[in-house]
Amino acid sequence: MRRVAVIGVGCSKFGELWEMGFRDIVISAGVEALEDAGLEGREIEAVYAGNMSAGRYIGQEHIASLIADYSGLADLHIPCIRVEAGDASGGVALRQAYMAVASGMHDIVIAAGAEKVTDVPNAMEILSSSADVEWEVFNGANLPALYAMIARAHMKRYGTKEEDLAMVSVKNHKNATLNPKAMFKREISLEVALNSPYIAEPLKLFDCAPICDGASVVILASEDVAKDYTDTPVYIKACTQASDYIALNSRRDITVMDAVVQASRQAYKIAKIDPKDVDVAEVHDSFTIAEIMAYEDLGFVEKGKGAELIREGVTALDGDLPVNPSGGLKAFGHAVGATGVRQAVEIVLQLRGDAGKRQVDAEIGLSLNIGGTGGTAVVTIFSR
Repeated sequence: MRRVAVIGVGCSKFGELWEMGFRDIVISAGVEALEDAGLEGREIEAVYAGNMSAGRYIGQEHIASLIADYSGLADLHIPCIRVEAGDASGGVALRQAYMAVASGMHDIVIAAGAEKVTDVPNAMEILSSSADVEWEVFNGANLPALYAMIARAHMKRYGTKEEDLAMVSVKNHKNATLNPKAMFKREISLEVALNSPYIAEPLKLFDCAPICDGASVVILASEDVAKDYTDTPVYIKACTQASDYIALNSRRDITVMDAVVQASRQAYKIAKIDPKDVDVAEVHDSFTIAEIMAYEDLGFVEKGKGAELIREGVTALDGDLPVNPSGGLKAFGHAVGATGVRQAVEIVLQLRGDAGKRQVDAEIGLSLNIGGTGGTAVVTIFSR
């Protein structure tokens, strides 16, 4: 297996992008990534595009061909592949691109993610199809309800409180004020978070990430090729994926995401590091309880003590282990298929020292992208 480097990154703004169509959003991120890498389109050998549900969100299938077409790559006739894994579509696309380069199949590959969700009135209904539609969603348990069950179980077993969940939201909103591309660039107080209305008890409005429009792109290259394009490559030390039961009722313990545990332990082994070696992380905080569980399942703290990290400020921007310096899904926004790639963009910027006012001191970074309620997990470890 060859070493794989990130040589360029790009990201659109995230939010309700009424003035932009799906094609426009993808192109804006792609052009930025190409300019960042100093590449021309003719040098790209393959594209892996993460997208959950363009067919339902915008009525367009065959988006791999669409992306190749409107990115100016159609005349090159390179393979462009759509990847779907619910909310983890972007992370899985990144892994496929990584394997294509690491295996020697290609030298320069794009991993992209994109979603346009604001053109339909039932965006959450569509997103909830990443859970078990027949056994969960049909019976009224959409994603907020399912994560509420997870939160309630975690609270009962480990003493996690609503205040702990609210503190995650407060932290991520504060980080997003330093990110010009974030959807919500406004701080909120703990009082505001706690007094917001319940969506699915115990989860309140500010415990739920907004789904939105957006696209992200990373360009990967083999180590020897990367040296021709950048003096500051960021290497992918490991990129692993694991699966679990899609429905909560089938799992051994809903307070643990076994796919996250398995993927992270594999990643640490491949990268030859321990959880304590991670300096910065972007994790999948689609709901605030998911971030607290990520602390535990990634091995940053023992099970049941995730809330202690947020209470003690360990995961704050100036803490010992900054988590979601971008603002996370909670405040940067969750453009479903783009999220996993967007997380990678943030980690690369942090390791290159290009994160601006939200810059942290880091040599090793980690991203965690989750599909549904944990049926799919992708963990990627980056280093300078």
